[in-house]
Amino acid sequence: MEMEQVNALCEELVKAVTVMMDPSSTQRYRLEALKFCEEFKEKCPICVPCGLKLAEKTQIAIVRHFGLQILEHVVKFRWNSMSRLEKVYLKNSVMELIANGTLSILEEENHIKDVLSRIVVEMIKREWPQHWPDMLMELDTLSRQGETQRELVMFILLRLAEDVVTFQTLPTQRRRDIQQTLTQNMERILNFLLSTLQENVNKYQQMKTDASQEAEAQANCRVSIAALNTLAGYIDWVSLNHITAENCKLVETLCLLLNEQELQLGAAECLLIAVSRKGKLEDRKRLMILFGDVAMHYVLSAAQTADGGGLVEKHYLFLKRLCQVLCALGNLLCALLALDANIQTPVNFGMYLESFLAFTTHPSQFLRSSTHMTWGALFRHEVLSRDPSLLAVIPKYLRASMTNLVKMGFPSKTDSPSCEYSRFDFDSDEDFNAFFNSSRAQHGEVVRCVCRLDPKTSFQMAAEWLKYQLSAAIDTGPVNSCSTAGTGEGGFCSIFSPSYVQWEAMTFFLESVINQMFRTLEKEELPVNEGIELLQLVLNFEMKDPLILSCVLTNVSALFPFVTYKPAFLPQVFSKLFSFVTFESVGESKAPRTRAVRNVRRHACSSINKMCRDYPDLVLPNFDMLYSHVKQLLSNELLLTQMEKCALMEALVLVSNQFKDYERQKLFLEELMAPVVNIWLSEEMCRALSDIDAFIAYVGADLKSCDPAAQDPCGLNRARMSFCVYSILGVMRRTTWPSDLEEAKAGGFVVGYTPSGNPVFRNPCTEQILRLLDNLLALVRTHNTLYTPEMLTKMAEPFTKALDIVESEKTAILGLPQPLLEINDHPVYRTILERMQRFFGILYENCYHILGKAGPSMQQDFYTVEDLATQLLGSAFVNLNNIPDFRLRSITCLREAPRALLPPRTL
Repeated sequence: MEMEQVNALCEELVKAVTVMMDPSSTQRYRLEALKFCEEFKEKCPICVPCGLKLAEKTQIAIVRHFGLQILEHVVKFRWNSMSRLEKVYLKNSVMELIANGTLSILEEENHIKDVLSRIVVEMIKREWPQHWPDMLMELDTLSRQGETQRELVMFILLRLAEDVVTFQTLPTQRRRDIQQTLTQNMERILNFLLSTLQENVNKYQQMKTDASQEAEAQANCRVSIAALNTLAGYIDWVSLNHITAENCKLVETLCLLLNEQELQLGAAECLLIAVSRKGKLEDRKRLMILFGDVAMHYVLSAAQTADGGGLVEKHYLFLKRLCQVLCALGNLLCALLALDANIQTPVNFGMYLESFLAFTTHPSQFLRSSTHMTWGALFRHEVLSRDPSLLAVIPKYLRASMTNLVKMGFPSKTDSPSCEYSRFDFDSDEDFNAFFNSSRAQHGEVVRCVCRLDPKTSFQMAAEWLKYQLSAAIDTGPVNSCSTAGTGEGGFCSIFSPSYVQWEAMTFFLESVINQMFRTLEKEELPVNEGIELLQLVLNFEMKDPLILSCVLTNVSALFPFVTYKPAFLPQVFSKLFSFVTFESVGESKAPRTRAVRNVRRHACSSINKMCRDYPDLVLPNFDMLYSHVKQLLSNELLLTQMEKCALMEALVLVSNQFKDYERQKLFLEELMAPVVNIWLSEEMCRALSDIDAFIAYVGADLKSCDPAAQDPCGLNRARMSFCVYSILGVMRRTTWPSDLEEAKAGGFVVGYTPSGNPVFRNPCTEQILRLLDNLLALVRTHNTLYTPEMLTKMAEPFTKALDIVESEKTAILGLPQPLLEINDHPVYRTILERMQRFFGILYENCYHILGKAGPSMQQDFYTVEDLATQLLGSAFVNLNNIPDFRLRSITCLREAPRALLPPRTL
């Protein structure tokens, strides 16, 4: 009677499962079938015989899978309510199902194998070891019946380790019992896994060349892969003694499998886990066997074989794992040598470096990047950095770096072997660009480490590369950014042009090398003559391409330290830099400047500023020449942007700090700031700064036109206002008194002492800045008032958004990657609205920067201004309720002001 009931129920269940899995079934029938199946699993008392009936191998796969799911449900949710006889019956039935109720290993579906292994593991978690002491013996016996059973035993052991150790998906006490028993039997388990692996690998290797035994070979290969995956699940947490037992027999076996294409990925993953393990020094020391002749031979030959046939996904994944193994091996060696002075550098260290260098020179940008951290650790290591093998590889590494620093391999392009690999690793050019920039920063650090070890070779190679680029013809490539700014012969370079990417990489390399060389070598050892020769070549180099010129400027800055030994070159350097300050591309003098041109000009100003900041004593004898150049440029109001003017003024101020004479510097600053004072204190400017309506009209925010092609009648007004604010901030930020107290006293900078004996200084710029303070506070008050609703209505329709956050700031705040677009030939601002947005944003921030710097710069002279607190409350803290949050961050610039000057917390 029961069998009839089982058969009838099974027929109903088969129909229900068929309806659920049939894509042509309606939703209603599918839901009814699902409800029937779920109620059956929850309530039916004869689930076990039904499940076993449905799981028979004569059924179709989806029915078998459902039958096994029924059995799994019983084990998970009914086990504790079952009698001992029922449990034994179910356990024996499942083991019999594995033994005789499965198809061959190549025919059986993976999801059937998965659910079978899950059922057994669920029973083990409830019964072993207390009520199933012979579990391991039964699995061993089961594995001898065939490849299918052997693979299932591997799955069972792997899932057991994952549930108990990795994911810990069972109660604490049961987990402890099972893990303790696993640990007690670990030698037995690992020997079983290793012997299974070796046996099936041997069979596979014997059969794979015989076409008549192809099926048997594939079956043994499947078991071998399962054994490797299971080993990976145990190697991660078992005692290192088991991994290194019998003179690292397990590790040696894994190395031998690196040359077996079907098994090499699993073997590499096992090796990676083993080498990356932490543990006692004595245990980890045994892993040094990987530096032996056999292991190194197999690693090197495996890498060469996997890379020989182009990009194959499986082989490429193996190369990634093998590269990680070598990285982990290098880190292990560094750790062992640092902890134990008795450990010697391996004899095959040179072979290891050659193997590792092969990954550094691989076309894949990902593989190249993966080696940076380990190279850095090797070159920084106290012992290894002196090893002859490592020193001998330095020229090869530097040569590889000269190739790797070139930004090639964008997924969307086909101009490099790297592109094919990048399409596998990156979703877009933006992803690749972000990755490459991060990788290059790490690479630069490694190059600096190399330069510390061998500065002369590094400099020689950098010099050769620079000379080559100076003599090479410009190749703009098939895609150039030239449209309106072209020269007619191929146009200018784009960021993808062959010449530009070479120049950019060479510049980065040269800068990294020279900066480190000056820190490493003594003065007498520096190659001054060679450096000056390079600088002369760069100064004589003529170029009109703005992207290349930016690289040229960086090279000038990098080579400038050599000028400290040959000061006569300084005027020539400044002459070159000033020619870049006024750089215009062909036909651009009347058109809006492109971003590339703007970057060249700003770069030149920044370079002058940096030289005056870092080498003021060197520049001081040429101050008159520098001042004459700057005055000539400032005399033409339209020649430079306001930021460029301010940068040059800051350079002069930085050098003037070396006067170390208060009166002289004060007179100079009065002369320098005279144009600013005249503009800032003019009647027209005072009216615009103090009256909101006049301000809106003065900056052009009430104009209707927002056409980028139309003239901007108020652009000059905004430029003058920006120039004044930039200048006030720049002068205040750069002017200071001598750091040496005796020099400060001799120069007249000390006006007294505090009760505690600290000197009280005066700043030469104080008098000029305080004259301009009232109008600055008026500007801040007016700007804050702009955010009131009634004031916004007075602005013309296009400019009502001028106070909004610009798109670039949104992108920065959200942390989104910048789009990789070819925009160097586009104007900096495409519309008047964009200019207005940038004007308001920068003006607002600079005003608060001035107020924040005023205290530390002018000290007591600022804090004793009459009614200062009231004036700040009436300007910087006006209308805060209407000012958007992203603008309020500028108020943090006031954090250095004394607490007494800040408004109440309620504001």
